[in-house]
Amino acid sequence: MNLLACADASLVIKLIVAEPDSDQALRLWQSWLQACQTICAPQLLTYEVASSLRRRVWRGMLTPQEAASALEDFLALDVTLTDPVGLGKRALELADRFHRPNAYDAHYLALAEMLGCDLWTADEKLYNTVRSELDWIRWLGNWFPPDEGPLPQ
Repeated sequence: MNLLACADASLVIKLIVAEPDSDQALRLWQSWLQACQTICAPQLLTYEVASSLRRRVWRGMLTPQEAASALEDFLALDVTLTDPVGLGKRALELADRFHRPNAYDAHYLALAEMLGCDLWTADEKLYNTVRSELDWIRWLGNWFPPDEGPLPQ
């Protein structure tokens, strides 16, 4: 098992705001902590989390106090934020390669690639866009605790 995992904003938001699959994201996160995995992300994660929380306030989904509390929860998570040299350049290359309209998601892809670890996302569209070429991207919807497995259909 790789002792390093990269998590994107779509996954992290599920840890601090109640959303579908938040319980699954929390179980995944706890499994990483129990395995002593280091969880990493680009510095961009902080900005994306704050922006997502603000958007929820603007739309009336959260109060400003709830957003502030969720941000504190995020800041308490043990995430190693890192922007290695060349991250932005590689993100632009990946955004171009996968025809992405912006480079936000590509920064997570680039970081995972540079660190040689899996990128975990809750963004099914991103996953479906790159999974045929990047075998180290993982989608939360495909993860089940080792003792459970998929639910019967």
